[in-house]
Amino acid sequence: MAAPRLSGTQCIAMDSNSQSNYKLSKTEKKFLRKQIKARHTLLRHEGIETVSYATQSLVVANGGLGNGVSRNQLLPVLEKYGLVDALLMPPHKPYSFVRYRTAEEAKKAYVTLNGKEIVDDLGQKILLYLNFVEKAQWKELGLQALPPGLMVVEEIISSEDEKMLLESINWTEDIDNQNVQKSLKHRRVKHFGYEFHYENNNVDKDMPLPGGLPGICDSFLEKWLKEGFIKHKPDQLTVNQYEPGHGIPAHIDTHSAFEDEIVSLSLGSEIVMDFKHPDGVTVPVMLPRRSLLVMTGESRYLWTHGITPRKFDTVQASKGPQSGIITSDVGDLTLNKRGMRTSFTFRKVRQTPCNCSYPLVCDSQMKETPPSFPESAREASQLEQDYVHRVYEEIAEHFSSTRHTPWPRVVEFLKSLPCGSLVADVGCGNGKYLGVNKELYMIGCDRSQKLVDICRERCFQALVCDALAVPLCSGSCDACISIAVIHHFSTAERRVAALQELVRLLRPGGRALVYVWAMEQEYNKKKSKYLRENRISQGKEEGTSSDTAMPELLVEQVPNVGSRDSECCVSSVTDLPEGGHKARIVTNAKLPVHTNRTSFPSQDLLVPWHHQGNPGEGKPGHPAGAHDPGPVFHRYYHVFCEGELEATCQTLNSVSILQSYYDQGNWCVILQKV
Repeated sequence: MAAPRLSGTQCIAMDSNSQSNYKLSKTEKKFLRKQIKARHTLLRHEGIETVSYATQSLVVANGGLGNGVSRNQLLPVLEKYGLVDALLMPPHKPYSFVRYRTAEEAKKAYVTLNGKEIVDDLGQKILLYLNFVEKAQWKELGLQALPPGLMVVEEIISSEDEKMLLESINWTEDIDNQNVQKSLKHRRVKHFGYEFHYENNNVDKDMPLPGGLPGICDSFLEKWLKEGFIKHKPDQLTVNQYEPGHGIPAHIDTHSAFEDEIVSLSLGSEIVMDFKHPDGVTVPVMLPRRSLLVMTGESRYLWTHGITPRKFDTVQASKGPQSGIITSDVGDLTLNKRGMRTSFTFRKVRQTPCNCSYPLVCDSQMKETPPSFPESAREASQLEQDYVHRVYEEIAEHFSSTRHTPWPRVVEFLKSLPCGSLVADVGCGNGKYLGVNKELYMIGCDRSQKLVDICRERCFQALVCDALAVPLCSGSCDACISIAVIHHFSTAERRVAALQELVRLLRPGGRALVYVWAMEQEYNKKKSKYLRENRISQGKEEGTSSDTAMPELLVEQVPNVGSRDSECCVSSVTDLPEGGHKARIVTNAKLPVHTNRTSFPSQDLLVPWHHQGNPGEGKPGHPAGAHDPGPVFHRYYHVFCEGELEATCQTLNSVSILQSYYDQGNWCVILQKV
């Protein structure tokens, strides 16, 4: 049921908080509350400030690409009330901007459309809420280029050939088992020539599948070779069938498994595939139906490619399903509903080690193999030394340049303490919390000499020490903070010991605030800042909660190598000390390397840091073809699942938990010594 219409005078008057003798009905009050809530949400989350007087421009809450409303659906509705100069629809946002020729036309739309019910492309009913803005504008990114070495050839086959290829794949179980068929979580897969093993992201080069590639493919491959679209005849084929709305995680096809050329034929439906450079630049590319994607060189070896699971893709309204980059022109974006898509991905199995020009992301050229999960205290200490302490010592300057804004709830805790309190910041990093409250006596400590030096340059009191052995007297502190530190300890026993050391420092009645990175980066149906952010410059930290330093390392390894459906290497469930929460840990397995800006596949992993030598020289909007990737470092993390931090704290002596909460991708507790 649509909300009641208010007169133009009533709408404007109420928006400007002017007095009115008009008595609102219960339904009208509800509508007004929702309109005000939409206004406040736009200001708080998007920085869009509305005005209480009529202008030519309106922001249309709920009328955006991000919640399933397409340009073709919204524009005719808006045009009923006047001449629309522009309709700006930012990608993935639940609102849009409309600019009318006159303020009177905009006012008419405001009065008539506020609370109007429309049906989105999924058939769901949506209520529109409109507010005036001074200008309908959106900050757009600079021009992008296709990743180097990437080519898309449209209409590479005819519709008759497409039908023939689709009908040639029998998705029923093969009696002769000549090729391998799997049903993965979100798609069906069939392998020819060689089976691709998802458990190790590789092929067994000594075990080719009987029958080779389907004979129907020969004529197409020969034609592409003759016309110069491909340089090598493939000997491995993977056929993927995607239901509408499904996708595949971002990945790089394993260097050691396949040669330079990766070729993919899109059948049945078009799709937008996202290509991402290690520095964070993302380039969305439209792959039309019956098109051929060819990846060579940098696009094959360095950039990840993946398909985001969603029902609709954001596309250029003027181009439709034509190949090329989906630009950020918000005046020309709309939605395109996905259909059933089948891809034929051809590769040539590599028989010799890869010697590409990207050794930092090449599994054949990596200097070390990923470490295993520690099985002893000595191994745990060595893992932390190599993959925590040395890393932070190496990246200290760059790390510090990304650490300048204190987190609000940490500031709130520090400002709640009595004047004159002695506070220890254990794992203080660059000291961004040491000067938050001038009424406190604060001392910081960190494992990184370089980060402690930065603190001292800022005239803060800081010393180098281990968080397991802080050189302060027992019971000497009124409060302690440990922000994003405990998750760098690699065993449950060491995490308990680090928490117990905080308790030792506190006087009776003293409080400690602890933050750790959460396994749940989507909580109560809201994504954390870590998942929401799409970085444009490589200087930004990959994890919002890695704001600490138990610092010092230099490991040149690949983040995200191999086509994978899951990076989870969890093989057992181990209990914390008696009464504790069950936490999944990796045993007898290599630690997985996390793909940045994605959900965590396991609790114990390595998180990449893409180092930038001169942090002051950020390059937002840098052309995609001119990247010079710096070294990649890896930091060990144990991300905490819900309830785990509280359960760990319950094993401590002389402690009560005053508060526990979730804050932007982190689990947090406030402890009190009893």
